[in-house]
Amino acid sequence: MDIVELVSLRSTCLRRKVGSVLIKDKRILTTGYNGVPTGVKHCSESGCLRDQMDIPSGERHELCRGLHAEQNAIIQAALHGVSIKGATIYCTNHPCIICAKMIINSGITTVIYKDEYKDDLAREMLGEAGIEVRRL
Repeated sequence: MDIVELVSLRSTCLRRKVGSVLIKDKRILTTGYNGVPTGVKHCSESGCLRDQMDIPSGERHELCRGLHAEQNAIIQAALHGVSIKGATIYCTNHPCIICAKMIINSGITTVIYKDEYKDDLAREMLGEAGIEVRRL
């Protein structure tokens, strides 16, 4: 989990620093942190859209300029042709519903997280899909 915390320090989000690492066969496959897509102004330059619109944490995930750490880790695997089927994702926070759906469809089998993030639908769907979820 120390590596996940270190990855989270690269986050460009003004609200919350989140990191994730995909592991398979005791090897790091990819890492991800929350922030804007490549080539897009960081929120420190443009301001936080969610703050500007007064959107509470956990709501309206689509109204954000950034990607979540889990999304970026999965995208990095796809970009570089790395199979993550059967992998474990370590996260600083429990995944949201959007990330949970990506985790399910990407073939990740285990989620290990440090801090809570209240999203009952994410928990329900991960459980229904048979994804092992553990808090450290």
